Amino acid sequence: MSQMDESATPHVIDSSKPHPARMYDFWLGGKDNYPVDEELGRRMLAIEPSVRDVAQSNRAFMRRVTSWAAGNGMRQFLDIGTGIPTEPNLHQVAQRVAPEARVVYCDNDPIVLAHAEALMQGTPEGATLYAKADFREADRILEQAAEILDLSQPVQLSLIALLHFVSDEQNAYELVGRLGDALAPGSQMVITHASYIPGDARLAEVDNQYKAGEITLALRSRDEVARFFGDFDVLEPGLVTPDQWRPELGELPERQLDPTVPFYAGVARR
Repeated sequence: MSQMDESATPHVIDSSKPHPARMYDFWLGGKDNYPVDEELGRRMLAIEPSVRDVAQSNRAFMRRVTSWAAGNGMRQFLDIGTGIPTEPNLHQVAQRVAPEARVVYCDNDPIVLAHAEALMQGTPEGATLYAKADFREADRILEQAAEILDLSQPVQLSLIALLHFVSDEQNAYELVGRLGDALAPGSQMVITHASYIPGDARLAEVDNQYKAGEITLALRSRDEVARFFGDFDVLEPGLVTPDQWRPELGELPERQLDPTVPFYAGVARR
C-alpha cells in the first residue's frame, strides 16, 4: 500500500537558488539538480574535497542501519528530510528484509514531492506514505505519520543529514525532543550530522558559501550532536563517521572516509 497525504499540494520549484537536497543529489551523481546547485556543489568540493565521499558514505550508512533495524524486528520507520529519491530508498531496504514494514517519508521540498510517486513503490504487504510538512511542524508530522504508523509501538526515526540545516534559533533541540517524546519504548533515533574541526580556516569559507546561497548551516560539535539523543541510549559504537558504524554489516561506500572527517553518525534506543 502506498499513498500520498492529501494535503501535499505541489509548489513551484525554485531553480534560481541552490537547495541542499539537490546539492546532495549532485554529489551522489544524480540528475535531479540544476546548474545553481551544481555550481555551489562544485565550490564546496573545491573547499572540502571529501564532501562527495561524505555524501556517499552517509547514504550507505542509511542503507546499512535500515537493513540492520529491519533484521532486528523494527517494522515502522519515519524518515524526516527525505531528500530526492536515490535507489535503493529507505522503504526498499526495509521491505527487502521485512515486506510488511511501514514507512513514512516527510519532506517539504517541491522537487522531492515531484518524485514522490517513484519514491512510494513499495510492497503489497507493507505501507508507504509521503507526508508533506516542514521539520519545524513536529505535531503535523506526527499526525500524518499516525495514518499508517502505530505510535504506541516502536518506530525508527531517521534524521539523516538534516539537523545541520536547522539552527538553534529554529529550536532544533526542542523539535527533536518533541518527536522523540512521542515514540514508544523500543524506538530508535538515527542521526547523521556535519560537524567541524576547531580552528579549521575552511569553516568560515564553507559558511560564507552557504550563506551566499541563502542556506542555513548549523555545524555542531560532537557533544552538541550527541545532545540531540536526549534520554535515548546511544548504541555502540557511538558517534562515529558513517562508515565506522558497524561496517561488518556491509552496505559500505566505495571509498572509506578519513576517520578525522567532521561528520557523525549514531543510533540511539529508547
